[in-house]
Amino acid sequence: MTAHPRPVERLGAGVVKRPTRLADGRELIYYDDPGTLLPPERAADTRALDSRPPTATMRQDVFSGDWITFATGRQHRVMMPGADADPLAPQTSTNPSEVPAAYDVAVFENRTPAFGPALAEHLPDPLADAAPGWGRTATSVGRCEVVCFSPEHTGSFGTQSVARARTVIEAWADRTAALSAMDGIEQVFPFENRGEAIGVTLPHPHGQIYAYPYVTPRTQTLLRSIAAGGDDLMARVLESERTGERVVLRGEHWTAFVAFAARWPLEVQLMPHRHVPDFAALTDAERDELAPLYLRLLRGVDALYDSPTPYIAAWHQAPVAVGRDVVRLRLELTSPRRAADKLKFLAGSEAAMGAWTAEILPEAAAERLRAAIESVPDPREHR
Repeated sequence: MTAHPRPVERLGAGVVKRPTRLADGRELIYYDDPGTLLPPERAADTRALDSRPPTATMRQDVFSGDWITFATGRQHRVMMPGADADPLAPQTSTNPSEVPAAYDVAVFENRTPAFGPALAEHLPDPLADAAPGWGRTATSVGRCEVVCFSPEHTGSFGTQSVARARTVIEAWADRTAALSAMDGIEQVFPFENRGEAIGVTLPHPHGQIYAYPYVTPRTQTLLRSIAAGGDDLMARVLESERTGERVVLRGEHWTAFVAFAARWPLEVQLMPHRHVPDFAALTDAERDELAPLYLRLLRGVDALYDSPTPYIAAWHQAPVAVGRDVVRLRLELTSPRRAADKLKFLAGSEAAMGAWTAEILPEAAAERLRAAIESVPDPREHR
């Protein structure tokens, strides 16, 4: 049995988008590599699935104004399964996974999301109120999606080929545009958690995309900083860093550098030279360069030690409706690893007060990372 056909779309770089549905109605999208060897027909999801859990609720912290989501269904997620029970691998007769057919890149709605599946035509006033309110609650509308970088059981974004990385970038851009257009979505956030030290529960190479019903606290802080420092704040920071000693990698369209006031032992920013609010606004040339450059950065991070480095790769994008002319797309890659056998843990001062103490100077971290990047082969030579 094949999946119910839906319109096929050809995206940039020769990537083909094939949307379908899972057995419980969740959206599943295959993104085929250019020149893929996979057939156009894809098997249907014939599992007998329970109804999706109800959309989670949020409560507002009256002291900070932050919204906290209570998604209790996530308490029972699968923890580090073997290859024979990998929920992100293509389905087999013995593994009723989330993806029914072979794939290059696959994106699907999370079965137990922090946000959604409910959407909203518009958000109620409580989320928009400037002053926090005691006892305020709201429905955690939005969307959470899983992005499978590969059908392989283990790996990360950095272990992919240049062609596959380019397909994932096209998927990020396509999903950013689609999610931004959904009712009640205020910000879209693609990210990858890598390593058990970060809290990863699946070894499968994958990332996620969260579509929030509010502008996140980190972005609200950035918007306040831009309001105080000038609309060109991010451009001025990038221009200053591009000629400085903290640069670790540069291209025609992108520059990566260790942050001036890095909190984490490793904290790298990767920014486009042109003002771009999100992935959807990148040109083909910017996407083409990003694929091998980002791979080289990640492989350099792994070359720092004899074992893979845990990290969070957070792609900050401008909100959907505000700040799009001043907030620039950027990667913030952070790792708690401060030595081969040591991790930085957030203890009293950092966790409770937000007052950080760093053990490694950003300039020293940049020097080590530059050397590590120079030690890895150019990904374009090993496609």
